[in-house]
Amino acid sequence: MGWFAVLILGIIAAVIAKLILRQRVGWFLTIVLGVIGALLGGWISQLFFGENLLDSNGFFSFVSWFWAVIGALIVLAIFGAIRGRRRA
Repeated sequence: MGWFAVLILGIIAAVIAKLILRQRVGWFLTIVLGVIGALLGGWISQLFFGENLLDSNGFFSFVSWFWAVIGALIVLAIFGAIRGRRRA
């Protein structure tokens, strides 16, 4: 269930991050960036808290969900800053 859990968590984190940042990015790109952000958040969670997202228990951990959303916010914010700079 490891990678499937990351995919599901990344999709949900992407939707939450898109609603928070209110960016005008397509849904497919948001989901891809959200999955990347979930991986980033999972890495941060494992590094600091020892919660492994790829374990079956990591998917149900609040800390993993929190850091997945934070990771998605970071990735979407960086993408928005780069995209905004190119259009200016």
